[in-house]
Amino acid sequence: MVEWWRWVKPAVGVMVSGLACESRCGGSRGDLMVVGVGEKRWRLMRSSRRRVEIVESTTVRSCGGNGEEEMRSMDKMKTTVNRSSQKPNLHSSMELCNLFIISPFTKASLLNLNTRSVKCSAETTSHRLKLAESLQDETMKILEWPSVCNQISAFTSTTMGCSAAGNGLVPLGRSPEESRRLLDQTSAAFALHLPPNFSGIEDVSELVESSVSGRLLSIGEICAVKRTLRSARGLFEQLQKISLQSERYYPLLEILQNCNFLTELEQKIDFCIDCKLSIILDRASEDLEIIRSERKSNMDDIDSLLKDISIKIFQAGGIDKPLVTKRRSRMCVGIKASHKSLLPNGVVLNVSSSGATYFMEPKDVVDLNNMEVKLSNAERVEEQAVLGLLTSDIALSGSEIKYLLDRVLEVDFAVARAAHARWMNGVCPVISSCCLGNSAFLINIEGIQHPLLLESSLKSLSGHVASKSSNSVMWCEENGVASQPLTFPVPIDIKIGHEKRVVVISGPNTGGKTASMKTLGVASIMLKAGMFLPARNQPTLPWFDFILADIGDSQSLEQSLSTFSGHLSRICKMLEVTTKQSLILIDEIGSGTDPSEGVALSTSILEYIKDRVNLAVTTTHYADLSLLKEKDSRYENAAMEFSFKTLQPTYRILWGSTGESNALSIAKSIGFDEKIVDRAETWVKRLTPAKADKRRGLLYQSLMEEKKRLEVQANKAAHIYSNVMDLYNEIKHEANDLTRREAALKAKEAQKIQKELIAVRSQLEATVKDFEAKIATASIDQLNALLKESESVISSVIEAHFYTEEPSTTEADSSTLSVKLGDQVIVRGLGNKLATIVEPPGTDGTALVQYGKIRVRVNASCMRAVQSSDTIPTPTLNSQSQIKKQGHKIRSLKNLSDIKNSKEVLYGPVVQTSKNTVDLRGMRVEEASHNLNLAINTTGPGSVLFIFHGMGTGVVKESALQILKKHPRVLKFEQESPTNYGCTVAYIK
Repeated sequence: MVEWWRWVKPAVGVMVSGLACESRCGGSRGDLMVVGVGEKRWRLMRSSRRRVEIVESTTVRSCGGNGEEEMRSMDKMKTTVNRSSQKPNLHSSMELCNLFIISPFTKASLLNLNTRSVKCSAETTSHRLKLAESLQDETMKILEWPSVCNQISAFTSTTMGCSAAGNGLVPLGRSPEESRRLLDQTSAAFALHLPPNFSGIEDVSELVESSVSGRLLSIGEICAVKRTLRSARGLFEQLQKISLQSERYYPLLEILQNCNFLTELEQKIDFCIDCKLSIILDRASEDLEIIRSERKSNMDDIDSLLKDISIKIFQAGGIDKPLVTKRRSRMCVGIKASHKSLLPNGVVLNVSSSGATYFMEPKDVVDLNNMEVKLSNAERVEEQAVLGLLTSDIALSGSEIKYLLDRVLEVDFAVARAAHARWMNGVCPVISSCCLGNSAFLINIEGIQHPLLLESSLKSLSGHVASKSSNSVMWCEENGVASQPLTFPVPIDIKIGHEKRVVVISGPNTGGKTASMKTLGVASIMLKAGMFLPARNQPTLPWFDFILADIGDSQSLEQSLSTFSGHLSRICKMLEVTTKQSLILIDEIGSGTDPSEGVALSTSILEYIKDRVNLAVTTTHYADLSLLKEKDSRYENAAMEFSFKTLQPTYRILWGSTGESNALSIAKSIGFDEKIVDRAETWVKRLTPAKADKRRGLLYQSLMEEKKRLEVQANKAAHIYSNVMDLYNEIKHEANDLTRREAALKAKEAQKIQKELIAVRSQLEATVKDFEAKIATASIDQLNALLKESESVISSVIEAHFYTEEPSTTEADSSTLSVKLGDQVIVRGLGNKLATIVEPPGTDGTALVQYGKIRVRVNASCMRAVQSSDTIPTPTLNSQSQIKKQGHKIRSLKNLSDIKNSKEVLYGPVVQTSKNTVDLRGMRVEEASHNLNLAINTTGPGSVLFIFHGMGTGVVKESALQILKKHPRVLKFEQESPTNYGCTVAYIK
C-alpha cells in the first residue's frame, strides 16, 4: 500500500495528497497536530523536541475548517518513536493514504472532540446491546425456553408468578454471582419439608398504579391490598421460623429481609374497613359516626310514625295488612286506591301494576324523609372521603408495595424451581471457572436429559396445576426416577475440556446432533436461572453472558433471504455481539451451498470464532471440519453413535470421535431397494474430487437408464390395471342376479310377518275385551284412567310389531311404476315404510306421499308399489282398521261419560284452603305441568282448585292455561283478576 507521511509546521493549514514525499522537520520545536487518514483509521500526533506521541485513534467521517473532527468511535493507544530518525517508523501503527495538516487544537476543541467521541461510542454500544438482546430473544425461542418456563408456571403458588412464568419471564442471572445466588435460593427451597404458604397474596400492582394515577379504589380493592400486605408479612414470619432451624434456609429469608411490610397502612385499613362485610366502619371518621347516628335516630322516627299510620289504615279497611315500604328512596305506606282519602295531602310515590294499591308518603313524614335523603348523601360523601384517604396512602406507598411484590415473586420462583427440581429429580449444578484447577473439564455433565422430552415420561403437569392449593401434597410426591432410570429420552454425557473452544459434532441424520446441542443450550440457560438440571452426580458448566443459536431454517421472504443467506446473516450478527464469555450454537454450518465453498467458509468462521468466544458448538456433515482438531488443540470432535446391527442411531455422544453421516445405512433401514443402496455404495467408492466431473456424466447416464426401466414397469402396471378392471366389470354384471334371491328372502320373511300378525290381533282383542269388562264395573271418575290405560297398551303393541325392515311383499319394478291417488307404496327414504300417495308423480318424476302426519315429496325411483294381487295381508292396514273400530267403541264410552258429566254441577262458595290450592311458583315448566295434572286428577268432582302460577316471565302461567284448556275434567277457569293476583281458579267436573 502507498504510504503518505510528512512533518510540517503548525502554521500550515492545507491538505497534501498526491506524490510520495519525505523531508525533515526543519528545526521546528513547536507542538503540531498531524492527522493521517487511512482506509479506516486516523491518528492524532503531538510533536516535541525528541519524540512523536500518537495519543488517539478513531474513524473519520468529515473534516471541518476549524480543525474539529466528527467521529464515530475512539480507542486509546500510545506509541513512541525516535525523533532523530530521518523517517519515523509508523508502519506498526499507521497505514496512511492521505495526509491532513491541521492547526493546533485549543482546549475547547479537544473537549468538544472528546464529548463527541463519548456520544458516538455510547450510540455504538446501545446498538450492540439492542442487537444482542434481539438475538438472545430469538435464541430463547429456538431453544424452546418458553416451554420450560411453562413447566415452572405449573409449580408457582401466586397468580403473578404463574402469569410471569407462563409468559417466559423466569428471571435469569445477569452475572455469575447472581446465578449462584439463585441456585442457593433453589437449594434452600429444595431442602424444605413443606413449601411456605402463599395464600392471600394477590397481584395488586395494577391497583397501585391506578391509585397513583388518581383513580379512587373501591372497598374490595383496598381490602385486596390489605390481604396482600398481611399475607406477605405472614410469609416472612414463616421463613423466619424456618431459618431458626438451620442456616441453609437463610437465602430464602434474605429475599424479604429488608422489605417494608407497611404494617401501619394495613392497620389503618383494618381500622376503617370491615373486609369480611365489605363496609366502612363508623370509627373511620368522627363525621361519619355522627352522620350514621343521626340517620339511625331519624329512621327510627320514620319507622315508628309509618307503622302507626299503616295500622290505622288497616283498621279503617284501607289495606289487607299493614304495609311499610320504600319507593323512590323514600319511606311510605301501602293503601288501596279506593281508600286514598285516608291520607289527605299525602304524596303518591308509586302505583302497583294492577292499579289497586297506591304507595303514598304521608304529609307528616315528608320532612323526615327529606332529612333521610340529606343524611344518606352526607354519609356517601364521607365514605368517599375515607376511601380517598386510604387510596392516597396506598399511592404514597406504591413504590414500596411494588418492591415487596417483586420480592414475594422472587420467593415464589425459588419455591417453584425447587418443586420443578423435585418433579424431575434434578441435581444442583456447579458454575465452573477457568481458574479452578480441581477439574479438567470446562463442562462435565453426566446423563442429562432434555426437560421437555422428559415431561412425557414423568407425571402430568395438569395434576400440579389443579393442586396449587395443596402444595404440601405435591411437595411430598416422588416420581421414582432415581431408582428406575427412564429410557426416554436417552441420557447423554457432555464433557468438554477447559482448553477447548470449538466442538464439531458429526454423525448420522436423525442421530440426535441438534437435540444434544439444544440440550446443552437449555442447560446453560437453566444454570443462569438458578434451576436444577435433570442429570446425575454434580453437573459442572460455565456461566455464559450470551447464549446465541443458529438452528433451523432462517429464510425470509420479507427480507429476501434464502436459507443459506439467512444462516449467514444470523451468524454475522452473532459474531458482532459475541464476547469471551459467550456460547455459540450453530447447526449444519456451511450447508445449503457448494460443498467445497461450504467447507472453506465454515473453516474460516470457526477459525474466527475460536479466539472470540468461551465455547462454540456446531454440527456438520463435512468430514474436513473434523480434521481441524489435528492442527489446533482448541478443537474437539464428537460423534453420534450409530448401531450397524440395528441400522439405527443410539443417540449417545462419543467424545473425541469422528462420525459418519451413514446416509446409505439409514436409507437401507428406511426401506430403499437394496440395488439402489448397493449402486450408491459403488459410487461412493469411485467418486473422488479428481474424477468428479467424469463420474457426474456416468451418474446421469445411469439415472436415464433407471428412468427407462421404471417406464417399462409403469407400462406393465397399467396393463395389469386394465385386466383387473375387466374382471371387476364381469363380477358386477353377475351381481345383478341378486334380485331373484332377494325376492325369495322376502317371501320367507312374509310368512314370519303373517304369524306375528295373528299374535298381534289376539293381543288387541284381549285388550278390548278386558277394557269392556272393566267398564261394566267402573265408576264415571275411573273412565278416563281406563281409557288412557287401554290406549297405551294398544299403542305399545303396535309399536312393538311395527316393522323397520323392508316388508317382505312382492314389489313391482320401479322402472315400470304406475300409481294413482290413494295407492300404497314403500318409500326407501323413510326406512322402507309404507306410505300413501297423496299426489301422483308429475313430469318431474316426483310424487307427494303421506306417512302418518308427515307429507313429503319423493322421487319415483325411491318408491316401490305393492301389488294388489298379493295375498299377504298388510299389517299396517289391518291394524289401522282394527284400531279404528276399537277407537269408535272407546269414543262412545267417552261420549257416555260426557253426557253424564254434562249435568249441571252445583259448586259451593269459592273459598281458598290449603287442600284446594296448588302453588307452581318457582318451578320449571315440566315440574309445574306434572304437579298441576296431579292436582286436577286428585281433586274431587264439583270442587274448585286455586292455581298460583305468579307472573314472572309468564312461561309457567302460559303452560298452566294450556293444560286447563285441554284437560277433560276442567269445566271452566277464570284468569287472574285484581282480587286474586297471579292466581287462576279452575272448576272441576
